[in-house]
Amino acid sequence: MKTLLNVIWLVLSGFWMALGYLAAGIVCCVLIITIPFGLASFRIANYALWPFGRTIEQRREAGAMSLIGNVVWIVVAGWWLTLGHIVTGLLQCVTIIGIPLGIANFKMIPVSLVPLGSRIVPTD
Repeated sequence: MKTLLNVIWLVLSGFWMALGYLAAGIVCCVLIITIPFGLASFRIANYALWPFGRTIEQRREAGAMSLIGNVVWIVVAGWWLTLGHIVTGLLQCVTIIGIPLGIANFKMIPVSLVPLGSRIVPTD
């Protein structure tokens, strides 16, 4: 079932959301200081392509630097990626078939806002 949902997700919104994360990652990698944000963005782009069967887990050992980095991320790219998830999720929740896809969009909001200090793990 998750493979079917992932294929539908990829066609309806996953590809476009992954492009947004890739654009943010490229911009962050061009600015030398923000390369860690670019790498996090590329990691989330992979998650945005195929989200079903994976979940987000907070790393407890993340320290103050990840907090500072997350504040910078919100200013640079996090707010507009989160806005993209909110708009796409609301549009997908209009139809019955799109409700699981909308919920997946809403599930991605925390990692799009604060990617440092979290990791993407399989649910199995």
